[in-house]
Amino acid sequence: MEEPVTNSAQMTALACLEDIQPSLSAWTRTIFDFGETAWREYQSAAWYVEHLKYEGFSVEEGSGGMPTAFCAHWTNGAGPTIGMYAEYDAVPGNCQDAATVKRPRPGLGEQAGGHTDPHSGLGIASLGGLLATKAAMQRHGISGTLRFTGEPAEKVRGSKPIHAAKGYYDGLAGMISFHPFYMLPLCNTARWDTHCGAAYAMIYRFVCDEPEDWVRASDAAPIPQAHSAVRAPGANDALVMMYMASKGLRDSMLPHQGGWSISEAILTAGQATADNLPAGLAEIQYMIRVPTLAMAEQVTAMFDRNAEAAAKMSGCRYERHWVSKSRPGLANHAMADIAYEALSMVGPPRWDETAKAVAREIQVNAGGIASDEPFIAELERLIAPREAEALLRRDLPPSQLNSTSDDYTDMSWHAPTARFYVARPALRSENGHAYPSWAMNALGGISATIDPMVTCASKAIALAALRLLEDKTARGAAMDEFVARTGGGIGGSNWLAPLCDYDPPIHFRWPEYVTTPRGRDWWIPSNPQATSSPARGETP
Repeated sequence: MEEPVTNSAQMTALACLEDIQPSLSAWTRTIFDFGETAWREYQSAAWYVEHLKYEGFSVEEGSGGMPTAFCAHWTNGAGPTIGMYAEYDAVPGNCQDAATVKRPRPGLGEQAGGHTDPHSGLGIASLGGLLATKAAMQRHGISGTLRFTGEPAEKVRGSKPIHAAKGYYDGLAGMISFHPFYMLPLCNTARWDTHCGAAYAMIYRFVCDEPEDWVRASDAAPIPQAHSAVRAPGANDALVMMYMASKGLRDSMLPHQGGWSISEAILTAGQATADNLPAGLAEIQYMIRVPTLAMAEQVTAMFDRNAEAAAKMSGCRYERHWVSKSRPGLANHAMADIAYEALSMVGPPRWDETAKAVAREIQVNAGGIASDEPFIAELERLIAPREAEALLRRDLPPSQLNSTSDDYTDMSWHAPTARFYVARPALRSENGHAYPSWAMNALGGISATIDPMVTCASKAIALAALRLLEDKTARGAAMDEFVARTGGGIGGSNWLAPLCDYDPPIHFRWPEYVTTPRGRDWWIPSNPQATSSPARGETP
C-alpha cells in the first residue's frame, strides 16, 4: 500500500523528478550506449563529471588514483553529509542495441561491452535522486552536504575497496545504496540481515623472460640461444597449466553450499604474429565470490600454489597482482527501514501497455511465447525486508551470514548503509522457456521498459536522503546501530579495516574500445565485412 507524501521537502523532490524525467530517460540511454567496461569508462565518467559541475558540485576527478572515478560535493551549510553513488561499467561480450531483436549496437560486434545489470540505469537513478535532494534542500533551507562518488569497475569489485581505504566514505551520516533487482526475493525491498559476501580478484602474470635457460644447445649449434629458446614451453603453457589445475581443484576447495563462485578470464596470451618464439607473457584473472574472508584466503592460497607450480614446470616466473580485496557487508536495520519506508511511499514501478508491447516482441524474438502479462508479477509488488530475509534464508545454511556479491559492502564499514532494490524489467517465462541474455540486456536500454525503474529508484533515493537530513532521531538511530555493530565505529573492536593494500589495477590489458586508422572499434574487432579463405577441399 503506497503511503501519502506530506512533507513539503519531499513533495518538492518528487516534483523535481517529474520535471526532469525526460532528461533521466535520455541520460540512461546515453550511458547504455557508451557500454564501457571496467577501468575504461572514460566517456561515462567524463559525462557525469560534466553534469555534476553544471549542477554546482565541486568534483575531484580521478579520485583514489582511478582515472574513471570521481568524488563530488555540494554543501548547503553545516549539517550531516549524505552519501550516494553512480556505477557505470558494462560487461564485455554483451553488446546489445536498445532493440527488440538480437543485434549489437551500431558499428560494433557482440564482443563489445554492454550493460547487463544495468549500471546505466543504476547510476542515472542515483543521479536523479541526488539532484532532487539538492533541489529540496535549496528551496526549503535544509542544511547539510551531499557526497556523490563515481564507482568504476564494480563487476570486479574494483573501486569501492580503494575509495574506502582512502577515506572517501568516512564522515557520512548515511550511505544510500541502490541496485536494480536481480534475483528473487530481493525485488522492491531492502536487505535486512544477510548482506553480500566477501570477494577477492587477482591477476596472475606469467613471464618467460629467460627462455634460453630451458635447455642448452650444443656449442656446435649455429645459433645456440635461438635453438634453445624455441623449445621453452613459455608463458602460454604456464597459463594453461594454471587454468586446468585450478579448475580441477575447484570441487575440493570449498563446501558445496553457500553460493560461492570462482570465475576466470584470460587477459593476455601469446603473440599472434610472433615467429617461432615462446610466449613471453600471459595473464589470467580470477574472481572469487564467497561468504567469508577465511574462504577467500583459502582459495587464494591454493591459487598461489598452483601458480608457483605452473611457473616452475614451464620455465617462467609468476607475479600476483590484486584487483580487489573486498569485505563482507554489515547490516543496519535502521537504514533498511528508512530506505524501505521511502520505497513504500513511492510504490513499486509500473509498466504501461507500451512497455508490455515491447516486452511481447522480445518474448517472441527470443524464442518464447507472447504473454498478456509479459513481465513477472513480482516486479509490481513490494516485499518487506523481514519477509524477503525469511525467503532468502530458506536456501542458506544457518551458519552463513553473507551471500552473493557486490562491493557496496565496503561502504557499510564506514557509514550506516542502506542497500535496497527496485525492480528492473524481467520477462515472464511461459512453459519454462529460458530467455537468452540479450533479451534482458535490451530491456535495460529501451526507454519504455527501463524508465519505470529509474523513476521509482530516483524518488526512493531522494526521500530516503531527505529523511536522513531532516530527521535527527532516525539519523541518530542509524549511527547508534553502526557504532554498536562495529564495537565503537570506525576502528572499533568489531570493525573490519579496509583490505586494500595495493594500487589501482589500471595498467593491465583490460578490454576496451580503441581507435586506429581503421576507425573506432572494440579491441576484438567486429569486422563484420570480413571474409575468410575457404578451407582446403571447400569450394569458394
